Amino acid sequence: MLKQQNNESGRKYGWVDQWAKMTGERAKIDAKVNNTYIIYDKNGVLVKEYPNGEIIPFHNAGES
Repeated sequence: MLKQQNNESGRKYGWVDQWAKMTGERAKIDAKVNNTYIIYDKNGVLVKEYPNGEIIPFHNAGES
């Protein structure tokens, strides 16, 4: 069973893909509960995603 999971992504540690996806989903849940946002890379640009689904570019200058 472990070999099958590793072959799905073609990597030795294919389970990392699923773990990263679950971590991102958990971050979205936490952001919604705490009314905050998450920051991630989308097409090479850092963006902030709010719980209401709004996505805006992230600019680090001047933010605390």
